[in-house]
Amino acid sequence: MSRQRDLPGQRARLSAATWAVLAEQGLPGLTLRAVAERAGCTTGLVLHTFPDKRALLVHARELLHQRTAERADAAEALGGTPSEVLRAVLLQAVCLSPEKREEARVWLGFLAAALADPRLAELHTANNRSFCRRVARLVAAGHPDWPPDRRDRAAKHLVALVEGLNTLAAVDPETYPAQLQQAALEAAIGSLSRL
Repeated sequence: MSRQRDLPGQRARLSAATWAVLAEQGLPGLTLRAVAERAGCTTGLVLHTFPDKRALLVHARELLHQRTAERADAAEALGGTPSEVLRAVLLQAVCLSPEKREEARVWLGFLAAALADPRLAELHTANNRSFCRRVARLVAAGHPDWPPDRRDRAAKHLVALVEGLNTLAAVDPETYPAQLQQAALEAAIGSLSRL
């Protein structure tokens, strides 16, 4: 009798290995061989699940989008004033912990690859716009009298700040510690009425 392969378990191991390699070694280190070594399997097994490096990157980006969306949903579900909910959603998105710094490194690896790959750029754009729409909706909850273009502009300012902080803190957390990131977000939220 032949043994049944544990396909969900195999995919989970490869997923964790892909994530770890991209977070630790960046885009240059993300190879089928590195993922196989990290997962303790052959490159053939990796190729059976992910046919190429692009598939590894897409998987990592989709996993990142899922994680951050779940955290943002949870932050919104806690409720509070519109300003408190906006603050909670933005704070869950910046590098305030080693786990989030790892996520930022995965995001940067994907983004670097997306610069030269239109299909990856399309995925990045879709996910970024999804985050912008969420933030615009939260801004609108606190400023229902603002016209849509003003809400969108404010949301893009906040998202740009979050992504800029993530980029800088992913590489230099000493210069951009959690306290500085939180203070920058507080200042930006406090100055929304000037946008």
